[in-house]
Amino acid sequence: MSRNKGSLWRGIQRIATRVIVTLLGVWVIGIGLFAFLPVPFSAVMAERQLGAWLSGDFHYVAHSDWVGHDEISPWMALAVVASEDQKFPTHWGFDVDAIESVLDSEGSRMRGASTLSQQTAKNLFLWDGRSWLRKGLEAGLTVGIETVWTKRRILTVYLNIAEFGEGIFGVEAASQRYFHKPASRLTIAEAALLAAVLPNPIRFRADAPSGYVRQRQQWIMRQMRQLGGEGFLQRNHLD
Repeated sequence: MSRNKGSLWRGIQRIATRVIVTLLGVWVIGIGLFAFLPVPFSAVMAERQLGAWLSGDFHYVAHSDWVGHDEISPWMALAVVASEDQKFPTHWGFDVDAIESVLDSEGSRMRGASTLSQQTAKNLFLWDGRSWLRKGLEAGLTVGIETVWTKRRILTVYLNIAEFGEGIFGVEAASQRYFHKPASRLTIAEAALLAAVLPNPIRFRADAPSGYVRQRQQWIMRQMRQLGGEGFLQRNHLD
């Protein structure tokens, strides 16, 4: 009996090792390819689509339209930096001060410590949710994309896979859905409104903004101006 248990345990270990090696290979290849190729879909998009099908919702479609950096309004890039990660141009993937602040504050949300790089890694390669396992994998993937990708590329991928509403992924799909125009023509106010819903794009809606979302939109616009507007992107090679 003990011999059978030992064989079973070794079999499980072999399978687990193969799964881990396969995942690592997929992630390494993905980081390399997506440094210059458009991203067809993200892990979060796949998770949302699969969840809808499993719940019997066959009308849900996780929709995204990839656009290059030059096809996105500079205001949109500035809006997400101003609202989500103002140290983005200078950090190496992690905001140490923000992480320490979250750890010192009981009950704070981990998103408050997540940089754009971390959010990109998580959205692209991992499942949604909160756990220390996922945060650990996220950290490793963040190091990978910060090493291989430019900051401009990280920002481009982030804007193309971020969730802006139910089934709406990427700034082009969001701009067409909410403002009926391409992302290249977003104004400062429209960009700030889209950025304002990012903390919870299912609860907060760009097409029916609450008072809180409007207040957040105004705060983001003030931050954008204080950073120096489009000049901030140019100085940090994000334009």
